Order: sequence, then C-alpha cells, then structure tokens
Amino acid sequence: MTLQSHRISPEAAVTLDGLFRERVRRSPNRLAYRYFDDRTQSWRSITWREVNAEVLRWQAALRNEGLLPGDHVAVMLKNGPDWIIFDQAALSLGLITVPLYTSDRPDNAAYVLQDAGVQLLLCAHAESWLAIRRTLDNPFLLRRIVTITQAPEYSPDSRIMALEDWLPEAGDGNPPIEPDADRLASIVYTSGTTGRPKGVMLSHRNILHNGWDSLQTFDVQRDDQFFSFLPLSHMLERTVGYYIPIMADASVGFARSFQQLQEDFSILRPTLLVSVPRIYERIYAGLRNRLQKGTPLQRQMFELAVDIGYRRFEHHQGRASWHPSFLLWPVLQQLVAKKLTDRLGGRLRKALSGGAALSPEVARIFIALGLEILQGYGLTEASPVVSVNLDHNNKPATVGPPIPGVEVRQDEDGALLVRGSGVMQGYWQNESATREIFTEDGWLKTGDITRIDEDGYITIVGRVKDIIVMSNGEKVPPGDLEAAILQDALFDQVMVVGEGQPYLSALVVVNREQWEATPMAWGEVEPWPEALESKAGQQLALGRISRQIRDFPGYTRIRRVALLAMPWTIENGLLTPTLKIKRNQVLSRYQQEYQKLYDGYLSTSI
Repeated sequence: MTLQSHRISPEAAVTLDGLFRERVRRSPNRLAYRYFDDRTQSWRSITWREVNAEVLRWQAALRNEGLLPGDHVAVMLKNGPDWIIFDQAALSLGLITVPLYTSDRPDNAAYVLQDAGVQLLLCAHAESWLAIRRTLDNPFLLRRIVTITQAPEYSPDSRIMALEDWLPEAGDGNPPIEPDADRLASIVYTSGTTGRPKGVMLSHRNILHNGWDSLQTFDVQRDDQFFSFLPLSHMLERTVGYYIPIMADASVGFARSFQQLQEDFSILRPTLLVSVPRIYERIYAGLRNRLQKGTPLQRQMFELAVDIGYRRFEHHQGRASWHPSFLLWPVLQQLVAKKLTDRLGGRLRKALSGGAALSPEVARIFIALGLEILQGYGLTEASPVVSVNLDHNNKPATVGPPIPGVEVRQDEDGALLVRGSGVMQGYWQNESATREIFTEDGWLKTGDITRIDEDGYITIVGRVKDIIVMSNGEKVPPGDLEAAILQDALFDQVMVVGEGQPYLSALVVVNREQWEATPMAWGEVEPWPEALESKAGQQLALGRISRQIRDFPGYTRIRRVALLAMPWTIENGLLTPTLKIKRNQVLSRYQQEYQKLYDGYLSTSI
C-alpha cells in the first residue's frame, strides 16, 4: 500500500505527544473531533489548532502542580476531547498516564491508584473520588484531584479542584521536554479476570510502532470518521481509535453513552467502527428478536439476503464463482440490508472487532448485509494489536495474519508466542510476573491456544487457563461453545463448566423479556424467576442450547443447565471493565448451583 504524505510515521513523531504536535503543524484547520458539549447541550466540532490551544493550557496547569517527568497521573473520564487533551498535556511533560475505567468498582480503582503511586487524578465528579477514597489504604497519596464538574461548596477534601478553576487562561509557552521514544508513556492495568490487575508498562515506541504497523494493514483515509465508544482506557480503542486517527489525519466522533448509541450513529454517521464482539452480538440478538416478531415472509427475505450477500462476499474475496442469484441483490439490499446499515448511520464502510473471539455466525450476518467486519487479535501487553484480517483476504473465522513488525510462533502446547516492537517493557513493580510471561529467549506468552493455517492466519481456540479438562480426558475450550449458545437471544450470558467432570454443564443468565415471550408446551409454568428452576424451563433451555451447538463434537453436549435471573456485571464483581467473565468469581458465587449440576456423580471440588 502506498503511504500517503499526510501520514505521520514513528520516525517523524518520535513520541506520542510529538505525533500530536506534528498533526497540528500539518493540519491545523482540519476537523479533529466531534462531541456533545454537556454545558451547552449541543454538538461541537473542533480543529487540531483548537485542541492544541487547550493542550497548552493543561500543560501549564500540570506544571503548576510541581509534577516532574516520570510522575504518574490518572484519568477516569468517559471518552471525549478532555481525555485526549489531558493525555497529550501529560505526555509532553514526561508524565506517565494511568487510565481508569469509569465503570470500574471504587475498590478496583483504588488499588490501581495506590499500586501505580498516582499523584494527580482527573475525574468527572467529586463523588467519584470520594467513593474511591473510602476504599484507599492511604487516601492522602494523591496531591490533587481535578473534577470536570464544579466541586461541592463544602468539600470534605481540600485537594479537590474544579477544572475551570484549575486551568489558567492560556498556556505558559514553555516547550515540552526532550523527546525520547523509549520513555515510559503509560501504565495500563489489565482487566484482571483472575486476581488483581497488573500494570502493563508501555513506552512511546511501543504504542507508536504498533499503531503504525496496524495502519499498514487497516486502511484509514483522510475523510474517515471513527466512532468512539469503547473506553479509551482499553488499549484497542486508545491505539486504533485515538492515536491512529492522528497518524492518518482522520477525525473522531465521540458517542455520548451506550444507551444513546443508536441516536449517535444517526447524528455522527461514522465510516469506521472499532468494537469488542459483545456489541456486535447485542445488535445481532436485536435483529433476531425483531425477526421472531416479524412475518414468515420477512424471515425468508432476511435469510435469502444473508445467503446471497455472503456468497457475494466470498466471490469478491476470490473464493467463490459468480452466481445468477447475485442479480437479486439490488432488491434485497434495499429491502433488507439497508435497514441495518441505515441504523448505523448509513456511511459505515468497515468495522474492526477485537478483545475477544467473535462468533463466525455473527460476523457472517454483518458481512452478508454489507458491513465488512475485520476480526483481529491483541492484548494489552502488545500495545495491543497482534493480528488482523485483510480487506482482500478476510477469513471471518480467524483473527487474520500478524501485522507487519510482529512475529508469532506456537509453543509445544499450541499457545501463541509474540515478539515485536509493540511488546511491553514489563509489569509495573512486578518482576516475578514479568519473568513468568516471557520465554527465556524473550517471546511474550499470550496464554491463548491457537491454530495457524498455511497462509499464516491465526484462529484462537481458547485460553490456556480456561480449557476445561473433563474426567474422560477430553479438553474443551469453552469460548466457541459459549459464543454459539449466545446466538440465541434467550440467553444473555453463559459460562460452560465441567472441569474434572464426566459431562459439560452451563451457568446461563436468561433474558427475561425473551423468556416471557416464549410459549411453553408443558402446561402451566411458574412465574419469573421461579420458572427458571422448573423442569419445563430446564428442558426448554437445554433444547435451545442443543440446537445452537449441534455441529460441535458429541462430547461437548451440555447435559445440565442452571438458569439464572441476575445478570453478571462489573458492579457485582463478575465482569471485568472490558466485559470479560471472571470465571473463578462466577463459580464461587454460584457454587451451590454448580454442585447441583453434578449431584449423583463423583466430581472434583471447585
């Protein structure tokens, strides 16, 4: 791919703040960001020049705090220009950014602040800090807490200061520190599905080169607009949805909230989307739900559009021949496919999916209806992108080949090992964990079991730690089973279990609306949630699960199920901020339900 002159290479940028300054120099009057201004209750657009003026003010404010290069500052905000302005101001002074999830529990945020030795925190409200402070061992660790909204008039903490009072009228004109590509830029804490999160140390070079190498694979044009709603504290959004647009001279539109996504798609009309599979799965479930309520003709039209649309995709990829049914596509596109693409703003030309495995069936639906999803793979410790599918050779059941600059190989057990310029410096203040995650010859252990085909395309089979070893010796990666089951809108969340047991079972969170709309064929059923424990309810769920996994090997059959009414959330400690299931915590919380699944059988303890 020919590199356009407007793109900024790592050599031209040197550092992440250098990247930003070079973009301001090259494109001062081009659109940078679109966002909703809570103060004026209106949408605003700002240029790179305007963003830079704010960065200079924030630089001066940080200098006034007496912070020194190498000091740690944390940001706990929803996505928006303030997140980016704070990050750029901090990086230009040699400060190290520690991102926090706004959705995280106060005790988890407190752990990160304390472990990282953060000295200044930027958050939305004083209440956010006060909730964290109550769980801190040392609440006086921080020297300043800056809040976007006005601090309470009688604040119990004198360190709290409102942003409008903290910022000076203008920047002080002092230059940034001497650029150093190998300087630590950020400590990003892993979401911690098991145990406490670990702080991943990423340098300017790590992130810059990972963004640049990704850009050689994932084409971004100058007129593209990203749609930003995956938290910027997630490295996928930060590298691909924040730094890459600066490199490529693209703009970013910030969504207001998850609840307003549909409206924001219509307003912002993005061309590129970066997301985790759960979002696509929810849209897919909504489609299926509407189809169930539709007429038989509507369902037939939908299936026909998907079959023909996906065959057209395979033809364009060079894997299938032309077929006369393609002549029907203009009609099907208007009657079926356009309804999906219009709901996403009407201009979306491409989407990236990462952070977890996306079900091939979900990818098939979106691709068939005109939204090409390129599934990729990465991890925070790699800055984060390792691989991504290619436009001209997209294999939706895989996570693509390694991006340029990344090498991969497998260990003797099939687990993926990674080496490249994006691989982290190590874990913050955790030498033992750093030694454990690297091989003796310096390869990063991802912990993911994989298959690699003849073209170098990677398929993620499952996590080493999540593999279920049954009492008969069969090894079952639960991820594919769970993804297949979740294609039924009746099920909101699922966790397959069976370690050391003679058969597999599942803990399943049921969608109440779907459950109550499902006709029961076994006579009168008890009301919600008692019905979940009824024999009829169990048979219904097992039957629908069996249909979803009928193509899997026989030993993966789900024989028993525990139906649950209460969702697994970040707040109740069963999901990470990136929406991954904390499997050990779920097992612990539902130990009694788990034991009932194996009553009458000799089983191992959990």
